[in-house]
Amino acid sequence: MAPRANWKGFLRLSLVTCPVALYPATSDSEKISFNQINKNTGHRVKYMKVDAETGDEIGSDDIIKGYKVDTDTYVQVTKEELDNIALESTRTIDIDEFVPKSDIDTRYLIRPYYLVPDGKIGHDAFGVIRETIRKMDMVALGRVVLTNREHIVALEPLGKGLMGNLLRYPYEVRDEKEYFDDIQDVKITKDMLDLAQHIVEGKSGEFEPEKFEDHYETALIELINKKKNGQRIEAPAKSRTAGNVVDLMDALRKSLAGGKSPAPAKSDTSAAKPKRAKKRVEGQREMLLPIAGKGGERKKTAEKQAEKPQRSTARGRKAS
Repeated sequence: MAPRANWKGFLRLSLVTCPVALYPATSDSEKISFNQINKNTGHRVKYMKVDAETGDEIGSDDIIKGYKVDTDTYVQVTKEELDNIALESTRTIDIDEFVPKSDIDTRYLIRPYYLVPDGKIGHDAFGVIRETIRKMDMVALGRVVLTNREHIVALEPLGKGLMGNLLRYPYEVRDEKEYFDDIQDVKITKDMLDLAQHIVEGKSGEFEPEKFEDHYETALIELINKKKNGQRIEAPAKSRTAGNVVDLMDALRKSLAGGKSPAPAKSDTSAAKPKRAKKRVEGQREMLLPIAGKGGERKKTAEKQAEKPQRSTARGRKAS
């Protein structure tokens, strides 16, 4: 089931308008998450809002926002005051200008969204806007109001739809000079660069995100499954860390000797190997052993899982 739209409104390029919906393009819901538990009782920990000085519990109606201006001084701001200055959502993403994608500094990217036509009407207008952006090979910059705040959004074609990236404002991006000024200017010899280039060529490939594996997530799944089965948990052996590099050229030579051989040139078809079909990546639904007593389907799955070893290459859903 597709997630609920974060925003619905209209996309407008001059006089061309169409209804659209904005959906989040990423999700953290598949990652393992934990609740805080009282280890003595096994009960979940409940948090209460209390007065820092008196220790009395405070109801939601008595809580307002405050901006700290001194150690014990706050400027109090009520919900009504915030509502009065909140930007009115125009429910329209107005495209203001077009810029080359290469001009957008990646530090300004916040998060991606999918923009699709909303409903059965407006697909023609949506297609015109999408193909215009595609033909110009540029990114459309517009404005959208989310949670009472205005954001800059960069729109670009993605398949049959549009991908919109929210952008940061300049005051949100730190100046790199504050961090890079102390980096020493060093002389890099041609031999060092040549050796390093050979190492890079041996590790070169195509960007295939389906090959990425979240090793920590996999370890969490294995840990949870073992504890469900009552298996003994043993601490893994600690790996040795490399010492300080004394001779950079020697380190480069050893890296080259121990690395992969450079890939054959694309023109060499005799060494080409047929690509294997990509394997389906299991989700945590398949990875985590079900808990007994939570429905017939889970029991059936548990019986099947007990007959075969658990795999350990996947991302997962939240653990309850």
